[in-house]
Parts: sequence; C-alpha cells; structure tokens
Amino acid sequence: MSESVRAVERALDVLLCFTKRTPELTMTQIAEQVGIHKSTVHRLLATLENKRFVQRDQDTGIYRLGIRILQMAYLTLEHNDLRRVSTPFMRHLCEQYEENIHLAVLDDIDVVFVNIFEGSRRVKLAAAIGQRLPAFATASGKAILGFMPEGIVQRILDRGMLQYTPYTLHTKDVILGDLKTVSELGFAISEQEYEEQINAVAAPIFDLEDQPIASIAVAGPAYRLTRERMIEIGPVIVTTARDITREITMAAIPLANSVVDVPVSIGNGK
Repeated sequence: MSESVRAVERALDVLLCFTKRTPELTMTQIAEQVGIHKSTVHRLLATLENKRFVQRDQDTGIYRLGIRILQMAYLTLEHNDLRRVSTPFMRHLCEQYEENIHLAVLDDIDVVFVNIFEGSRRVKLAAAIGQRLPAFATASGKAILGFMPEGIVQRILDRGMLQYTPYTLHTKDVILGDLKTVSELGFAISEQEYEEQINAVAAPIFDLEDQPIASIAVAGPAYRLTRERMIEIGPVIVTTARDITREITMAAIPLANSVVDVPVSIGNGK
C-alpha cells in the first residue's frame, strides 16, 4: 500500500471515530481508537481541520465533525431528511404569513441557513442559503441553544458575545436567562438583536434522540413582525417544528433499527 493511500485510509479512520455515542473526542482518544502515534493523528487532524471536516474547540482542544461533513451529507441526502421533509411545512408558513421562512443548523458558534422561502411582501429581507449568523443573537440560534446542555452553551458564549445593535443581549447572565425562557416557551424571539429593524421567531427541530438539530423561523421587518405578532406566531411555529421532527424521526426509525454496531479492528501502524 502506498503512503498516500495509507494516509487517506488513516484520515477516514479518524473521521469514523466520531459517532452518536462519541461526538466529541480529544486527540489522545482518537489516537487510542485508531491505534497510531499522536504525532501522526495531530497531522491528520490539522489537515482535516483546514479542510473543515473537523473543528477544534480552541479552549478545550476537543474535536467534533465540521461543516464540510454536513455539506457533503446534503449532496447525498438532498432528496431526504431535513431539507426535503421541511420544505412543504416552510412553504405553508410562507403562504400563511407572507414573511421569510428560514431553516438553520448550528455550526460552531453560528447558525447557517440551509433553506429559505422568501416572503411575498413588497418589503423583503435579504437572506441567502449558506449565510452565517451568530447563534446567540438570532432567534434561529437561540431556538437551538435553548435546548442544548448548558456546558456546551457556556463554551459557545465564551467564544464571543459582540454587541451588534443597541438591542443585542451581550452578557452571559442575560443570555442564559433568555435561553431559559426559550426552553420554557418552546420558541425563541429576537427583537433587532443582530440587525436593527429585523425581528424573528423560531422553534427547534429535534432528532431521534431528542437533540436539537435545526430550527425553523419566521423573520420580517420589526414594524410588521411586532412582539405581539411573534408571540401569536410562536405556538404555530412550535407545532410546525414538532411536525417536522415527527416526520424526520419516523423516517429515521427503520434505519436506526437496521444498524448494528460491529467491533472494527484497526491495524496498528506507526
């Protein structure tokens, strides 16, 4: 086996270390699982991080899968899962409220739009698939953060809480209090927190293990999407998010039941 092929094989072995049971790993843990020297794992992880296949928490040194994996998964599963399932629900919300409907996932400390339905009103929001926004300052992000373990949320907030507008919640205690309200209500509201004159209301979408994997949001100009209006929309978008969750989990159950964990022996190479 040539060295280039061996390097590819080892890089794939590193990626296969990340599972639902072990979504976060240290370099030492990866080296132990793959059975190669830490210096080799360090070089592999550096390359994978540079290509965004993995991402490293700058504070803890812990690795997790990166956005490139998600992008490749969407190429493979474009006809399936989150985007396919959510599309008719997003279309219905867009027709009902005539405002932008955003589907977003969490990537590191940001949310990334993976699908958008543009409202039919004359005054519209400018948004694009692939656009990144700070999770803590957006309804899309807060809807996800509100249902994540506090330790992970704390690490995200420690990475930066810039004040984007005079209305941005930018202290940890205030943000954590807001996220507590999100978990109680089931939906998040953002009032001009990232961009002035723009409001949004969002609810989380969950996977088979009841973990938040995405959010669906209604967004629009603040003069139309007032706080009172968003509170009215909140329960509707929660119901929509639950319907999407149900569709996703029902589709995932047959696959989950067909998967059996098989011990894999990885050759020991230095």
